[in-house]
Amino acid sequence: MNETSKRALIEIVGEENYTDSLLDMIVYSKDASEYKHRPDAAVWATSTDQVSAILKLANKEVFPVTARGAGTSLSGLSVPERGGVILDLGRMNKIIRISIEDRLAVVQPGVVYAALEKALAPHGFFFPPDPASGAVSTLGGNVACNAGGIKGAKYGTTKDYVLALEVVLPDGRVMHTGSHCMKSVSGYDLTKLFVGSEGTLGVITEITLKINPKPPLTLTTMATFDDLEDAGQAVAEIMYSGIVPSALEIVDQQTLIALNQNADLNLPEVEAILVAETDGYTEDETEFQLAKVMDIFRKNKASTIKRASSAEEAEALWTARKTAYGVMSRVNTNLFVEDLSVPISKMPNILRIVSDIAKKYDLKIPTVGHAGDGNLHPTISFDGTNPEEVKRVEKASEEIYDEVIGLGGTLTGEHGIGLAKARFMHLEHDEVSMDVMRGIKKLFDPNNILNPGKMALET
Repeated sequence: MNETSKRALIEIVGEENYTDSLLDMIVYSKDASEYKHRPDAAVWATSTDQVSAILKLANKEVFPVTARGAGTSLSGLSVPERGGVILDLGRMNKIIRISIEDRLAVVQPGVVYAALEKALAPHGFFFPPDPASGAVSTLGGNVACNAGGIKGAKYGTTKDYVLALEVVLPDGRVMHTGSHCMKSVSGYDLTKLFVGSEGTLGVITEITLKINPKPPLTLTTMATFDDLEDAGQAVAEIMYSGIVPSALEIVDQQTLIALNQNADLNLPEVEAILVAETDGYTEDETEFQLAKVMDIFRKNKASTIKRASSAEEAEALWTARKTAYGVMSRVNTNLFVEDLSVPISKMPNILRIVSDIAKKYDLKIPTVGHAGDGNLHPTISFDGTNPEEVKRVEKASEEIYDEVIGLGGTLTGEHGIGLAKARFMHLEHDEVSMDVMRGIKKLFDPNNILNPGKMALET
């Protein structure tokens, strides 16, 4: 970026919403992933008109623009790989409207997930996708990477709730997609095209979301398994049993060991723990679901089964799952949080495969995840200053994703491709698919100004 472009940005957003200080550039150089690259400047947009003017300028002067929310991406989505300007949308944080009668909420992209949940709670409603970073992650970022979370097995992911969008295209034009209706098949589904597009096609400035009534009752159970395959088989059986738990999470042995060593939780160091939650509107309904889950745990040789008798006990059972990432980030200097998904029937296979690969490359790869929808997070903890260990990590990652695709799985269930998995795109997508995706990118963004370097979209 040249000085003329920087002055033009200041004219658009004002001095108070512009920075190119070294300290700010270092902060904006990375997100929650292991990747980093400094931008040349950063701006805080406060309106759609400002976003439009910024993109018009960037398209004319051909400098990169990377939209950013809270920077919680684990795949490098908001790292400005080619420099340019960071477009921080955190100050566009208004909940514009909540319409209970229409079952929708209209929000700006900088609204934090938890803020929307707080606003919906008095109405007895909720926005079901529940990312682990929900206390800080923004809804614009959730839409950009199609975020999921622990409720995914029953309630789906962000794409299942986005009804309409306001999007600023790379040339500055403002487009409105979708409708405020629960059903619409009018024309191409441009809304879904932008969900999960990782900021490569346009900048989202307004989001209309479907919201759900929140079931008032929940029950929680936890089971321990001495054999990883038994835990995986229990997951598969639960998900075709006729009931769908609101959450079904797994914590493997390596994670349990790390938790005990670093958090003093005194957890049983079995091969796996499963935590399940059921929800409903009546006690009979919720109890029936939980009893079915616990029966399947027993059938698959669970060594212990605990049922929470209070909200406090339920929270205690969730402790191992909810604290895993924070603890793992302290185990070593670097952390790759992988994000693979496989068909549910393949859960036993992939759990064993990841465990075997960890042993093969002499690495610690604790695994947690949303077992109920086949989405796992093998977490590779390593010393990034050790070149030999880094090579082992790279080989292990390649082998994991080879195996995932061989099982009919996908590279990412909720974190996105970003920089972390761009080199693996060819494993999942044939050349025709990649040509079509690159063609769409070229159509929307011929000058490649939006989040360049991501998703292997450049030839």
